[in-house]
Amino acid sequence: MAIEYLGLSGINGPLVVLEGLQGASYDEIVEMTVNGTQHKMGRIIEIYRDKAVIQVFEGTEGMALRNTHTRLTGHPMEIAVSEEMLGRTFNGIGEPIDGLGEISSDVKLDVNGKPLNPVTREYPRNYIRTGISAIDGLTTLIRGQKLPIFSGNGLPHDQLAAQIVQQASLGEDSDEQFAIVFAAMGVKYDVADFFRRTFEESGVSDHVAMFINLANDPVVERLITPKVALTVAEYLAFEKGMHILVILTDMTSFAEAMREVSSSKGEIPSRKGFPGYLYSELAALYERAGIVAGRPGSVTQIPILTMPNDDITHPIPDLTGYITEGQIVLDRDLNGQSIYPPINVLPSLSRLMKDGIGKGFTREDHQDVANQLFSCYAKVGDARALASVIGEDELSPTDKLYLAFGKEFEHRFIGQDIHDNRNIFKTLDIGWKLLGMFPREELDRIDTKILDQYYKPSEVAEDGSLILDEEDNDER
Repeated sequence: MAIEYLGLSGINGPLVVLEGLQGASYDEIVEMTVNGTQHKMGRIIEIYRDKAVIQVFEGTEGMALRNTHTRLTGHPMEIAVSEEMLGRTFNGIGEPIDGLGEISSDVKLDVNGKPLNPVTREYPRNYIRTGISAIDGLTTLIRGQKLPIFSGNGLPHDQLAAQIVQQASLGEDSDEQFAIVFAAMGVKYDVADFFRRTFEESGVSDHVAMFINLANDPVVERLITPKVALTVAEYLAFEKGMHILVILTDMTSFAEAMREVSSSKGEIPSRKGFPGYLYSELAALYERAGIVAGRPGSVTQIPILTMPNDDITHPIPDLTGYITEGQIVLDRDLNGQSIYPPINVLPSLSRLMKDGIGKGFTREDHQDVANQLFSCYAKVGDARALASVIGEDELSPTDKLYLAFGKEFEHRFIGQDIHDNRNIFKTLDIGWKLLGMFPREELDRIDTKILDQYYKPSEVAEDGSLILDEEDNDER
């Protein structure tokens, strides 16, 4: 028989303290009744002898030391999972908020996941197409990878996330099942409404499971949201054989919620006030991506985080970079030039890209084109720096050519319409047209056989811009 405890020993923000507990365990879920009518749920986050600290998901509003009844459930937080969750919208702790009723399923899973033997992991292969040239061409997303987007306040990461959800696929030739789990943490109501509306109007909501934690929702709920989303993703991937893309936005809100709760617990802070276990908490989430040997499906992650003051050395992006396999960096200068998406390709990289592209995956020239575009764009920076010192008129013809290439590259390759869904072949063809601005001998990162097959000089106007044919103008 379950024991019910009357009263609390203390209340501090989203945390309550309960003394005299028997048989309680860490991470156990408790059910709380306030004033005999209001029901809340909490999670034990700290135990010392017979005293426990409990996170209250719905917040401690209305709770007092003598009006609360607490009952231990004997199990950690679990969520009912089903394929029916695709096309549905939930709050941060997995409760339906779309008015379509509860999820009927006999399968309940621990939101903390199961420990995964590293030996059972398979190396990520093959790619996920996003339809965005800067990602597909230069920082390719591989199935089973975790590839974060580093953004900043005011940059269009929400629009980029929505576009990826609308356009992401396994490619034209794949007949495998693909779905998306989308989790938003600490977002404003208008942003949440933007995501809902965009997914519904584009017709992709039927294969998207969406979890929304609003900015005015209890802060502790924010800590559970990514765990709930990843639990659903793991079930769909490893039990139902689907390839799942998980988008988590914004991980900075998650980390700041962790800092707030840690402060309420009276823990000694580390860098920037964050708890010392920030790294392990982030790793516990990111490492739930991957492919498991002997099981169908895969879980791929795109966590999105906003860098405070655009500081890439801030603890959140810094620790994220240690755990994940690369990053996509949004640039404020490119955004100021109305280039969308404003992806700065030079600090961006995908460490697993080489293992999921090329012949049999994308096209045999993919790696060579990417290497050459990176090389040429790096030289653009040098030419621009030199022009700022001696003036553009004093540059050599080669440097002027790189300046022209940089402008065309940013507007033609990086920049694309928010509704422009490019396949990998179109992306690579645009790359070749840009490389055609240079004489063949300047392209030193491409194999001779590849050059023979794909290289074709492009027509360049007197001002250095590409002369586009009718088809290209339509695309632009």
